[in-house]
Amino acid sequence: MRRALDLMYRLSGGLAAFFLAMIGVTIVAQILGRILNFTFDATEISGFCMAASLFLGHAYAFNTGSHIRVNLLISRLGLGAKRWVEIWCCALGAAGFAFFAWNAWEMTFESYSFGDVSPGLMAVPFWLPQIGMSLGVTMLSIGFLDELVQVLAGKQPQFLDAEAQAIGEELEAGAIEMAAAGKRA
Repeated sequence: MRRALDLMYRLSGGLAAFFLAMIGVTIVAQILGRILNFTFDATEISGFCMAASLFLGHAYAFNTGSHIRVNLLISRLGLGAKRWVEIWCCALGAAGFAFFAWNAWEMTFESYSFGDVSPGLMAVPFWLPQIGMSLGVTMLSIGFLDELVQVLAGKQPQFLDAEAQAIGEELEAGAIEMAAAGKRA
């Protein structure tokens, strides 16, 4: 199960990177369109790619500890209280994003059913870009549920492991730089 979840997180990060790159591709296509005298609306398509990149990137960022966390309060708590706060936060995040995911998929299905299209030059069916948002929010809710299960099992959440590794690497790199500077002096 762990392998499948980690693969899902990496896949969501890869899809986010793909859509981020597609923003650049659409802008280049618009520039080429101006040169070659054809119309291409990069604004609308790049906006859809940005939304997909944003929502698909959340699960990967959450799993790797890249989300910004304010540890001012939680860092001052004891281990027992810290565990309960982590459980509460993960449960609230899982419930909130599951609700968001349910409604996002419902909206996507309604857009498909009613044949809603964007008002721009290209008239893109709205359900296509909405899939990226729905899929991303679903993956994030799974990520919160995954971390909730980890904390309930008494393990440290993966996002805290990633934070600790990042801080450790920064401290290690700083110590190496300080040692190198000391040798030069």
